[in-house]
Amino acid sequence: MKAAQRVCSFFTALRRYSRPPERLVDPGALPPVAPKIGLALEDGFARGIAHAGVLTIFERNSIPIHCVTGVSAGAIVAAAYASGATPAEIARAGCSLRFGDIGKWSLCRMGLAATERMTKCLERLLKNYRFEEMTIPLGVLATDLATGQPVQFLGSGDVFTPIRASCAYPGLFQPVRHEARLLVDGAMSMEIPALLARQLGATHVISVHLPANANGTLPSNVFQVVNRCYQILQSRTEETWRADSDLVIAPEVRGIAWDAFGCGPDLVQAGKVAALAALPEIRKWLPAAAEEEPAPSVLAPISTPPLMPQAPETLSPRG
Repeated sequence: MKAAQRVCSFFTALRRYSRPPERLVDPGALPPVAPKIGLALEDGFARGIAHAGVLTIFERNSIPIHCVTGVSAGAIVAAAYASGATPAEIARAGCSLRFGDIGKWSLCRMGLAATERMTKCLERLLKNYRFEEMTIPLGVLATDLATGQPVQFLGSGDVFTPIRASCAYPGLFQPVRHEARLLVDGAMSMEIPALLARQLGATHVISVHLPANANGTLPSNVFQVVNRCYQILQSRTEETWRADSDLVIAPEVRGIAWDAFGCGPDLVQAGKVAALAALPEIRKWLPAAAEEEPAPSVLAPISTPPLMPQAPETLSPRG
């Protein structure tokens, strides 16, 4: 009996020691993890159409967007894209848009125009109307007129009121009331919501900056006065949003007026050119497979006088 037990123990040990050793995983052999790219879009009224050009190049080159945030015109484009609208649809809507589609002159103590019409415009453009229904995470930023603090909208709820609030340019559009707050343009508290993109999970943030024309020319009407004050105010917060950005794309739109919806095709083109210049930097973040994407096609020339006296700005504040 004891002899049988010894034979059994011998074969058990033999099976144990004959097993191949477990292979250690080499961390360097693991496939690279794709980053979560967040896109933060600035305001700019009509000049916000340039955002559609940036999105066009990203989609054409399979740049994955994890989340998108925006203020004012950037909030409209961000919501449309997050809802499932294509860059081409956004571009067409922007090029055909006119002031009367989003505002109605209604003089009162709080502003010159009301924005209730904007809801109908958004219903035609967006594929979904609530934050929780978006195809990718969406963030919209407005400003509390009482405290001056940014008000973030994300996660759940309808998008119409937040977008109207984010677009409520002080003096022109009447503030929007929401939950005992009076809200105005998100750019009043933060020009580009790069930090909001990080809060939505982005590991890499691309901020799209629409530089305004600040050549020292004196304003000639009240809207130009307000707009110039805006530029001065936003210059004070620029370091903040740049610090939260990994890359800044700046389409050359300095020669375009704030209400020049008729320049839509040129604005889209400017966005394409700036995004195209940024592709090499963005591809450095992506796994090797993404670097094998075919080279983008050559862009068509701009049909009207050139909008790019300088090369489009693309820079990485993080070194």
